[in-house]
Amino acid sequence: QVQLVESGGGLVQPGGSLRLSCAASGNIFSINTMGWFRQAPGKQRELVATITSSGSTDYADSVKGRFTVSRDNAKNTVYLQMNSLKPEDTAVYFCNLRTYGTRGAQYDRWGQGTQVIVHS
Repeated sequence: QVQLVESGGGLVQPGGSLRLSCAASGNIFSINTMGWFRQAPGKQRELVATITSSGSTDYADSVKGRFTVSRDNAKNTVYLQMNSLKPEDTAVYFCNLRTYGTRGAQYDRWGQGTQVIVHS
């Protein structure tokens, strides 16, 4: 069974930085995509950033230039460095691990979420 454990959330002032980490454990296929999604109160969960096992990245337009996603494949860990944080970045951030099966099947697993609050 795969488990995702997140850490690094908290309260930060606008313009500040935070670094989120997510460690995956269990039976993990080597070819996968890891990343971060977020959900603000009253809003749908949205993609923040993802990174494939080969290092290809994807970012939401709202975080480009401010956030950086990276991973350590040996540790099955994904990171999200968040700089120049804005109040609108306030949300619960969820780690995601996506693996792939036959015929285009995708399997998503989620962490428990970590709260990020950007407030002066």
